[in-house]
Amino acid sequence: MKIVVATTAGGLDDTVSPVFGRCPTFTVVDVEGKKIKNSSVIQNQYAGATGGAGIQAAQSIVSQGAKAVIAGNYGPNASMVLNQAGIEMISAQGISVRDAVTKYLGGELPPTTAATVPMFGGMGMGGGMRRGGGRRMGTKFMQQASMPTPTMPTSQVPKEQELQILETQVQTLEQQLDQLKKRLAELRK
Repeated sequence: MKIVVATTAGGLDDTVSPVFGRCPTFTVVDVEGKKIKNSSVIQNQYAGATGGAGIQAAQSIVSQGAKAVIAGNYGPNASMVLNQAGIEMISAQGISVRDAVTKYLGGELPPTTAATVPMFGGMGMGGGMRRGGGRRMGTKFMQQASMPTPTMPTSQVPKEQELQILETQVQTLEQQLDQLKKRLAELRK
């Protein structure tokens, strides 16, 4: 089984990256049973993309044949791609890759099925690397947006696949809304 972990420098002793789509490297961990057998580091060639980093990074993880991915946070587009591919998303940060994999294999880190950051919450939206306003601009845009747009140009996706993508995106957004409502209720108590 392969587990891919978002990292900064890479390796089993590196710390899990707080971000998925824009992490500099991925550490690919080969596991047999509950033991780590091997690991390798690959560069995230989409870390500096001006847009679509999460989708492209997720697609590269799918091509690695991973069963699970571990990162601090996942955007809605990346989570949609990973969910469709049947790859478990594990949220963890501030611990080593080795510890994260061990805890996941021991059942201590349950998978999540929804994004952990809001739509347009990443560094895209006009500049990558925060030159165009980063999160601040993305959050402002999100507040003004009445409806999220499809994540892929429709001319590149067959109708059935676009339908499936949009249905998955609706499910993800509904899950996010439920989580937000739950948190609001907790805070109001």
